Amino acid sequence: DAALEGLRWCWLALGSEGRMEQTLATDQDNALIFAAADDIQHSALLAFALRVNHQLDACGFPLCKGEIMASNPKWCLSLTGWQQQFTQWIDHGSPEALLNASIFFDFRPLTGDASLALDLRTWLNRAAQKNPRFLHQMAGNALRNRPPLGVVRDFVLSDDDAHPHTIDLKLNGATPFVDAARIFALAAGSPQTNTAKRLREAAHALHIPDSELADWNRAFHFLQLLRLRHQHGQQRAGQTPDNHLDPDTLNPLDRRILKEALRQARKVQSRLAMDYKL
Repeated sequence: DAALEGLRWCWLALGSEGRMEQTLATDQDNALIFAAADDIQHSALLAFALRVNHQLDACGFPLCKGEIMASNPKWCLSLTGWQQQFTQWIDHGSPEALLNASIFFDFRPLTGDASLALDLRTWLNRAAQKNPRFLHQMAGNALRNRPPLGVVRDFVLSDDDAHPHTIDLKLNGATPFVDAARIFALAAGSPQTNTAKRLREAAHALHIPDSELADWNRAFHFLQLLRLRHQHGQQRAGQTPDNHLDPDTLNPLDRRILKEALRQARKVQSRLAMDYKL
């Protein structure tokens, strides 16, 4: 597009795509960052983003129901605009707003001028480290979602009519690791977005023993593997893939490993609770 000539811009992947952790049950989460642009260039950028969003949808990446996409003017911002948006979340965000905004902190440059994204990441890490209230709020949010381990039975299973007798492997399995790693990375000033890499970098900064770190990453990767296996099986059966697994469908060994993986999620949360006195 002629209107975009000379404009510096970068396409950002957010959420699981930003963390390089997408599974078969996914949708689009993306955004755009650009240097200074006039109204004509901004309109051209939005039109370009809309075409890309629809082409990704045609390739099997559904449009985001929450409209967290680059074609939404709210998420097509200049570097200054993104700094103002993150400042709003960091300095004034309510717990609910931060919960909804968490995937934006996982942004990763995909194509275009990556230096815009890297400049934003450097700025964001400094801003987050300067505001302990923000990190405390993020930790409080993360601890609201507990791994579904029972006292009497192995697992606490859903009584939801839509998914009875299941565990949500994403929300109650992988997410405790993802949320803790995000907070550790922001606190340590790490530029990483991938959960395992965030944990690895933060572990050194936070003096977490290597053996503990290895257990956390093994547990997280097992949960991701279970999600992919479950979703692949659903696709082969002609079903829409999801994250709701009935643990009774697992063999005894995988069931025991799942229980241990959820115990490790609980340990990650204990570390978060200790660090933030929650």
